Amino acid sequence: MARQQHVVIVGGGVIGLLTAFNLAAEVEQVTLLDRSGLGQESSWAGGGIVSPLYPWRYSAAVTALAHWSQDFYPQLGERLFAATGVDPEVHTTGLYWLDLDDETEALAWAGRERRPLSAVDISAVHEAVPVLGDGYSRAIYMANVANVRNPRLVKSLKAALQALPNVTIREQCEVAGFLREGERVVGVRTAAGELRADQVVLSAGAWSGELLGGLGLALPVEPVKGQMILYKCASDFLPCMVLAKGRYAIPRRDGHILVGSTLEHEGFDKTPTPSALESLKASAVELIPALVDAEVVGHWAGLRPGSPEGVPYIGRVPGFEGLWLNCGHYRNGLVLAPASCQLFADLLLGREPIIDPAPYAPEGRI
Repeated sequence: MARQQHVVIVGGGVIGLLTAFNLAAEVEQVTLLDRSGLGQESSWAGGGIVSPLYPWRYSAAVTALAHWSQDFYPQLGERLFAATGVDPEVHTTGLYWLDLDDETEALAWAGRERRPLSAVDISAVHEAVPVLGDGYSRAIYMANVANVRNPRLVKSLKAALQALPNVTIREQCEVAGFLREGERVVGVRTAAGELRADQVVLSAGAWSGELLGGLGLALPVEPVKGQMILYKCASDFLPCMVLAKGRYAIPRRDGHILVGSTLEHEGFDKTPTPSALESLKASAVELIPALVDAEVVGHWAGLRPGSPEGVPYIGRVPGFEGLWLNCGHYRNGLVLAPASCQLFADLLLGREPIIDPAPYAPEGRI
């Protein structure tokens, strides 16, 4: 593909930011547009566990992206920190799953996929995590699971892009629709006017389906609200991540403990609610009783881009030359971002793809 490309990316979450980062060295000009501020939606609301919550419950398509990303995240974190001085804090803590109904399936999956997941005695868990609540009887553990501090990752990616002379970032710039010439998409319409491009990439998270609807396409990506809370504790309070009954506690390096999250189908409303706050606090105290006296220093909500089986859309939009998708990552955008954005760059630039792109192709799925 010729180098004199102008690529417009619609959506400035982690997927859009990392797509821009991967393309910037390969194309002449990248313009990144976001309807509000960068990374303020799903990227901000996620916990940042560098694993699907229950990896064995997903299809091979999600697993392939997750494994590539998990292996790549530490070097991405180091590269961004070296380039910007902003550390995304890729923090390897390990993860305990407690009292799973499908523990047997989880262990069988780990054997097939050669992932270091094993059953551990509950007494060993209490030894490793002294603050864990009583009442749990079984556990499985994966040692090499990390979490990334998503707001720092957004900040670091933004700083890296702002340092590049051929990248333009426009926040508070909502895209209203696409410019077309025949079957080709040649740019976007924004409140600030038209912007022409050689290629347009839609990475607009929960808003991607609405935007594609303007072309008469039905992309099954819808907003799914998630709420979480944040505690501040001592830096050594919680040594690793714990997950039970669909709720998790994630330690950051400085002692912040993130507890999440809800799954709510409320359209585009992302108002934090008192009922979710109480539910999350109850889960937090059940997992870690000492949190009953800890102060909640944050409570917020964001909208995830829900998609069938959580399999993202990565590739060309059939019938619309010049239009591409990298969206629909549902609960796993942060987990899958490195692989999704590398695969996307490979496809757009005509390179050998890192993994088989067929499961993610929009063709036949919209």
